[in-house]
Amino acid sequence: MNFKEMIDNMSPEVYASLKQAVELGKWPNGVRLTEEQTELCLQAVITYDYSNKSEEDRVGYINTKVHDACDSKTSTNEHETIKWVGEGPEGKH
Repeated sequence: MNFKEMIDNMSPEVYASLKQAVELGKWPNGVRLTEEQTELCLQAVITYDYSNKSEEDRVGYINTKVHDACDSKTSTNEHETIKWVGEGPEGKH
């Protein structure tokens, strides 16, 4: 059985347990996750989300649409440039 087949057969309870383990950095019994375990669990959660949830409900989703409550009429993807005045992070030359 490959990784994708395991994810396709994963129950929602196992998914929730893996997601919580990544969030807390430890297993339900209190043992800390190793870096490799964290990476594999996160991959499993992301893959499960991609296969079973709408885009808005997936882990890591960022809504880039302008909200009605925002004063700005520009997209949240557009950023304004910040210009340092005076002795900013560039330091004295």
